[in-house]
Amino acid sequence: MSTPSIAAGAYRMTSALAGANQDMKVQTPATGGADFANMVKSAVETVVDQGAKSDAQALAMTQGKANVVDVVTAVAETEVAMETLVSVRDRVISAYQEIMRMPI
Repeated sequence: MSTPSIAAGAYRMTSALAGANQDMKVQTPATGGADFANMVKSAVETVVDQGAKSDAQALAMTQGKANVVDVVTAVAETEVAMETLVSVRDRVISAYQEIMRMPI
């Protein structure tokens, strides 16, 4: 894994969260559009999977089966994915607070 894969992973995640990635859209039976809750769930599952890969690499290194570079790359990819998710979460909370401040 190299630096471009980190950037590509971050781009895929932000695209999926923004709804630009058609492969990540989940169709709801009632509306036929993308379901925001399923999209967020998918993004969180992606971050969890990335964390599991990072943990697996760390365990493999302790057993002498993995290279330090692979572990550092996996941890960096997890960090980027987590930072992206937190950034999107902050934007959603900000948008919610803005809507709640609107006069009725």
